[in-house]
Amino acid sequence: MTDFPLTEAEINIFIDAAFAEDIAGGDVTAEHVVPANAQLVATMNAREGMVVAGLPLMKPIFNRLDANCMLEFKARDGDKLFAGDTILKVSGAARALLSAERTALNILQHLSGIATLTRRYVDKIEGTRAVLLDTRKTIPGLRKLGKYAAAMGGAKNHRMGLFDAVMIKDNHIAVAGSVSAAIAGAKTAGRTDIQVECDTLEQVREALRAGADSLLLDNMPPAMLRRARAIVDGNIPCEASGGVTLDTIRAIAETGVDYISVGRLTQSAPAVDIGLDYSAT
Repeated sequence: MTDFPLTEAEINIFIDAAFAEDIAGGDVTAEHVVPANAQLVATMNAREGMVVAGLPLMKPIFNRLDANCMLEFKARDGDKLFAGDTILKVSGAARALLSAERTALNILQHLSGIATLTRRYVDKIEGTRAVLLDTRKTIPGLRKLGKYAAAMGGAKNHRMGLFDAVMIKDNHIAVAGSVSAAIAGAKTAGRTDIQVECDTLEQVREALRAGADSLLLDNMPPAMLRRARAIVDGNIPCEASGGVTLDTIRAIAETGVDYISVGRLTQSAPAVDIGLDYSAT
């Protein structure tokens, strides 16, 4: 996902919800402290190194409260920035811009945090065959944006939701009765996109015999991942997942798996530090 994922209607819904939550009946501080005709020129600046994501939301957020405000972008989504770099310059009605400031910063800091952490993982596996994947572990309502940010950091988007593909996990297997029975149910429905989560090498063998299209090798240490890959022998793609960290991902990638999925990219990436600073010009 490299194109911005929200339609204009979806952007408006997002901004409606954000401003209803933050401004509600009005920004009483701006209304009582800032003169009605005051103008503001400010720059949005990176206060630490980061990969930026979410800039297409900045203009609609600020424009919602000041349709005539002007934005000058100094960076693009996916750019790697350093502390002190200017992201954008905004000028317009002071009350409006100050009221929109926190909403704009919150979403840009969150999405840039995802992109920044993702890039760190991607850098760790550079030179291997492994491709980094995101997951469905996203903040409800922000899945499209979270996955977009992960893509800006260099990951490949995994399935967007439960509707995308069949992924048979441990609880599905438990209810179905076995790996083979679970796969048979999906095949009977005509599915050809069946991924099976395997915790053991015996499950790997069973999934292969039953005709799985790909495997998710869950919480397997590197030595076990190599054995699983030897069993698969390149016949179907293998994805490693479960507890992957920056300290462990390189060793996992070097086992030769095709993909590595990391839930924390979109689930718990820390926000980056971005500020909106008054500018005299």
